[in-house]
Amino acid sequence: MTTDSDEAARHKAKMEKRKAVQDAEVASKTLEKGLLIVNTGPGKGKSTAAFGLILRALGHGWRIGVVQFIKGAWSTGERRALEAFGDQVSWHSMGEGFTWETQDKARDIAAAGRAFAKARELMADPGIRLLVLDELNIALRYDYLPLAEVVATLAARRPDLHIVVTGRNAKPELIEAADLVTEMTLVKHHFAAGVKAQEGIEF
Repeated sequence: MTTDSDEAARHKAKMEKRKAVQDAEVASKTLEKGLLIVNTGPGKGKSTAAFGLILRALGHGWRIGVVQFIKGAWSTGERRALEAFGDQVSWHSMGEGFTWETQDKARDIAAAGRAFAKARELMADPGIRLLVLDELNIALRYDYLPLAEVVATLAARRPDLHIVVTGRNAKPELIEAADLVTEMTLVKHHFAAGVKAQEGIEF
């Protein structure tokens, strides 16, 4: 008959083995570098995850840069919240709105070019530790920016700079250059049930 103490002893032995394997795995990782992170996929949460990373970095006293490639000067909850950090956050909403709203490719290309110029400027600022390029993948998808140049620029970032790129349909070349890629999978979305974008959830 198995007793509670036997079960507890087996669990303890199993966890000791697991800990030894985990500790060895962690100890084998010795590199430290600025990461190129891509959040992509059809599911909700790509930008939200990037803003969560911003909050973590701010907790460590880092200076942050944000360039939004599609969204214009919307009054979003995250933007208002991060304004409380003053000069610790350099925020730039440089898009003209979603592509189906502008319906003007030349205008969208010009806006994307200005946004990428701002991104380069922030990359060159040695005080910025984390840079979020929100919905850059959308600009690349519609060929608003030269893909090879963008990927080369991001790959040539300084060694201590972390960059997060968000947006659906990340290009294979960007995925190849990235250190970390997360694909958000759509399982169920409230829009399908007629629920509109809501303050505090979508913006």
